[in-house]
Formats: sequence, structure tokens, C-alpha cells
Amino acid sequence: MYILVLTVPLLGALVSGLFGRKIGEKGAGIFTSSCLIISLSWSLLIFYETTLNFSTTYIKLWRWLDSDLVTAYFGLQFDSLTAVMLIVVTSVSTLVHIFSTAYMDGDPHVPRFMSYLSLFTFFMILLVTSDNYPQLFIG
Repeated sequence: MYILVLTVPLLGALVSGLFGRKIGEKGAGIFTSSCLIISLSWSLLIFYETTLNFSTTYIKLWRWLDSDLVTAYFGLQFDSLTAVMLIVVTSVSTLVHIFSTAYMDGDPHVPRFMSYLSLFTFFMILLVTSDNYPQLFIG
């Protein structure tokens, strides 16, 4: 559940970017918007679990910065502040995606625009959920 809130916008960006000509303008808008609606629903479940049930979750995925003095893992942190910011980021981004499909109607480059918008959302969610400073800088 926790990793899905991060990977679903990335999936929308990849599908819209790689297969944008095959799925078309409407398909790219619908697919990326539905991916963000799914991400928003997962954010609401994370908010329920972390804030209302007082459960903080740390996920360490892999070690990516290893030195003699410093060891940094690529990890995610989900606490109450992260949950609130996840709701803000995903809800605003979902609304931007939905309104952009109507605004960009007729533009031939809608799949590329939606791909970039979903990629931006992915990096915003990575910024919010990072648990160390190097990963925060990447996000």
C-alpha cells in the first residue's frame, strides 16, 4: 500500500510517455487521471492508518550511499505529517490532471504533457516521503 502511492503516478508517466500515440489524447488523460485518483485513495488510507491509528512506518528499500562514515538507505517514511502532505499533493495533482485534460483538448502533444505532469507528481511524492536528505534532494 505504501509503495503503491509512489509507483502508480510513475506507472502513469511511463505508459503515457511510451505508449501515448497508441492510447491517444483521451486515453492518456484518462489513464493518468485514474492513476492519480488511485494514488489519492491510497493516500487517504495512509492518512487513516498513520494519523488516526498513530502508526508510523519506515520502509528501507535498498542501500544506495555507502561510505566509511555515512550509510544512507533509499527508504520511505510515513508519519502524520507525511500523510497530510500526501493528501495535499495527490489531491491538487489529481485536480490539475483532470482540468488539464479539458484545457489541452485538441493539442496533439497531450500524452507528453500528461507524462511530464505525472512524473512531476511522482517526484513530489518522493520528496514528501523521503527519509533522508540525499533522497530529499533527488525528489
